[in-house]
Amino acid sequence: MSYGKLVKETFQKEFSGEVSEYDYNKLYKDRLIGFRKEKQSVVKLDRPTNLPRARTLGYKAKKGIIVVRVRVRKGSGTKTRPNRARRPKRMGLKKLTRRKSIQLIAEQRASKKYSNCEVLNSYWIAEDGKHKYFEVILVDVNAPEIKSDKDLNWLTEKNSRGRAERGLTSEGKKSRGHKSKKKTTHKVRPSRRANQRQG
Repeated sequence: MSYGKLVKETFQKEFSGEVSEYDYNKLYKDRLIGFRKEKQSVVKLDRPTNLPRARTLGYKAKKGIIVVRVRVRKGSGTKTRPNRARRPKRMGLKKLTRRKSIQLIAEQRASKKYSNCEVLNSYWIAEDGKHKYFEVILVDVNAPEIKSDKDLNWLTEKNSRGRAERGLTSEGKKSRGHKSKKKTTHKVRPSRRANQRQG
């Protein structure tokens, strides 16, 4: 069995809490404890935690590519309570979800901190009762190693600027409804707002 396949199976057992000769559940909990102790919400890593998953999304161990772990709160977030007259039903405090996923929020925060890099992709790594943790693959578009890489040099073009902010990553397209191609989803292209303005 290859190294990548072995690591992939190990992560599947770990996240599913499967009991075997190794205590994967304890390994997962110990990792979460370490994540919680980190003071910053965006942490640069030496290497991906889940290497096979990162490689399938375009990661390469070369200069110009970094991986960061981002911590984002779970749930729909908070909203300021109205100070004018409303009945409790119309207060609008709970069950108000954002129009973008938590994973997309993680990508945008990583992109904001590393402004000289573009987001290539991201993947889920862990979660507890309060937070979700994602690893985001970032590419330095000014690095000569990236400009000479035929697989990644498309990120150096002008139309690839601000991918995470414009919803052009894989998770961004999913949040905008562009992953589904049906008759019922024709109003989400090029965007919901643009489609409303056309009418």
